[in-house]
Amino acid sequence: MSGLGDELTPLIGAKSAAPLAGSLGIETVGDLLRHYPRRYAERGQLTDIAGLEIGEHVTVLARIVDATRRQMRSRKGHILEIRITDGTRELTCAFFNKTRYLATRLRPGVSGLFAGKVTAYRNRLQLAHPEFELFDNDAADAGSAVDEFVAEIIPVYPAAEGLPSWTIDRCVQQVLTGADLGEDPLPARIRARHGLVELATALHDIHRPPDWEALDRARHRLKWDEALAVQLVFAERRASAVARTGPSCPPMAGGLLDSFDDRLPFTLTEGQRSLGKAIAADLATEHPMNRLLQGEVGSGKTVVALRAMLQAVDAGKQAAMLAPTEVLAAQHARSLRELLGDLGNAGELGASEQATKVTLVTGSLPAKQRKQALLEAASGEAGIVVGTHALIQDHVSFADLGLVVVDEQHRFGVEQRDALRNRAADLTSPHVLVMTATPIPRTVAMTVYGDLEVSVLDELPAGRSPISTAVVPAAEKPAWLERAWQRVREEVAAGNQAYIVCPRIGDEPAADSGGKRPPIAVLELAEQLAADQLAGLRIGTLHGKMPPEDKDHTMRRFAAGSLDVLVATTVVEVGVDVPSATVMLIADADRFGVSQLHQLRGRVGRGSVPGLCLLVTEAVEGTKARQRLDAVASTTDGFRLSRLDLELRKEGDILGAAQSGNRSGLKLLSLLRDEEIIAEAREHAQVIVEADPSLGEHLGLARLVTDLVGPERAEFLEKT
Repeated sequence: MSGLGDELTPLIGAKSAAPLAGSLGIETVGDLLRHYPRRYAERGQLTDIAGLEIGEHVTVLARIVDATRRQMRSRKGHILEIRITDGTRELTCAFFNKTRYLATRLRPGVSGLFAGKVTAYRNRLQLAHPEFELFDNDAADAGSAVDEFVAEIIPVYPAAEGLPSWTIDRCVQQVLTGADLGEDPLPARIRARHGLVELATALHDIHRPPDWEALDRARHRLKWDEALAVQLVFAERRASAVARTGPSCPPMAGGLLDSFDDRLPFTLTEGQRSLGKAIAADLATEHPMNRLLQGEVGSGKTVVALRAMLQAVDAGKQAAMLAPTEVLAAQHARSLRELLGDLGNAGELGASEQATKVTLVTGSLPAKQRKQALLEAASGEAGIVVGTHALIQDHVSFADLGLVVVDEQHRFGVEQRDALRNRAADLTSPHVLVMTATPIPRTVAMTVYGDLEVSVLDELPAGRSPISTAVVPAAEKPAWLERAWQRVREEVAAGNQAYIVCPRIGDEPAADSGGKRPPIAVLELAEQLAADQLAGLRIGTLHGKMPPEDKDHTMRRFAAGSLDVLVATTVVEVGVDVPSATVMLIADADRFGVSQLHQLRGRVGRGSVPGLCLLVTEAVEGTKARQRLDAVASTTDGFRLSRLDLELRKEGDILGAAQSGNRSGLKLLSLLRDEEIIAEAREHAQVIVEADPSLGEHLGLARLVTDLVGPERAEFLEKT
């Protein structure tokens, strides 16, 4: 008998266990039993070939239409080509070895599973030398293990090269036969209240479902495991945050914040004012604020954050602002200094008596500047410290850190945010304000940011202009692309500026794209434009591999109007604010995600002139890639797009593990479709953690968290 933590090798042998570990990272019984089928095929029901994507490794259930064996022209030997069908579309399979023997098995009319990587040959989908498992009796007599597929519902697993679905299925079947999972980790009261089957039943039925109803019950139970494991982690995080002491930063009449407000050249929106009051009240308490501020691109989050930082400085504390890139960190530091004017240049000639100092700390500062910046942070001379992840390194110290502002939270892992929380003096935890311009669906906010008070800033400040977006199908309509370049020239002629965004820099070898051309590169396109479409315009380039001083110099030139066009990578995605930039052309737009495209186009329309975003693509109409672009062009509502983004892509690791390199065990839970399960699991987790913070009386749940969330995420679960 075997438990979930047992190694696979003694159970299925080294020959079977080695490829599972090497290709899929599956090493234990639990790893294998939680490697759930990607989908299920019903005997007699063929796979929809139209849904296949070039480059993916697939397993399809199809019927052979015909088979042709012929001599190859370019080399010795024969090639066997078979055509398989789902009844509507066809797929070609090509075999180059043992073709005479294969021709006796792969005959018209036979059905089976075919596994391989989808490629394109002469504009037709093809599987090159796929592995296969046939379903006819003759094939079984010839040695095919069709007995594994006697069930009506056939599981199709996420597979890898050399490790087809049916091989995984046999390993699962072997382990299921001898598995003894012990006591169910989910308390009986929760199972009874929500009508959940036992874990052993769920794991059996998700792999070998006797019927579709049993499969639904199994999936429902296993989703509950994932939801509760996640919510236990966040319930502990909430409890930990409440237990800490925060630095009290009450408002000070006549202080730096009041002076800043008196000098503001614009009127705060109603949203900025009401949110400012809520934050001011949070900062005044002795419990650390933990607030998420999500606001559309250009909604004025930076001013809200700066006012909070000034309140902390008025109270004798420091504020730190963490940005995901050096370009954005430098932009923030520059923007804060410009907003503060003589209130932000303490120690310099002409500074206000109340002035503080804004210091920039990044990993690639020259040694002398870096030493000075670190000294200003450690001594308290700098009231506001802006930087990248370099701020959370051990050798960066603060005199008295009162507030941490984290910009673009989706770029950081949970651990990075928590690291800054431990930087305040006297064992206190600083107030934390997390900001994002990537709108978050309610279920994601409820799950990932459950330890934060969520606020929304959805009112755009006066003076912001509308942005129109258009898809430019370059392959289908080349004239449209020429017109796009003309529009760029027209905007520049009108005294405006333009961004051109590319997915690649161009100083590195282009990765193999499965037969597709490499992505358009900044350096290559800038050279082409200067010689052709945009000849005569002042063109600059910006990308992440440039030295910091060069990046800063380029951004300053663009902001000052010394450049007409900036050809860049996504380093301009967030935080860059140039009001005279009115048009953005995104090359190979289909290679970017929905939220990223929404962020990018937020760089234009920041002044009095309407913005224009042109999404250039070679994606064919009707493909998923083209659907994404059409969706972005159809609305500027970030919340609608964020939900669509979640629907179109894999939901990813909602705990942020993808950002720190750890593997997620969450495979069934959908943040869009399972809102009710998440909400109910959250309630149970809260009750459990309040009564048993270390889960010492719930060892089964402690193991569940470790198995599904990972030991790094669950290190608070001290087993006694």
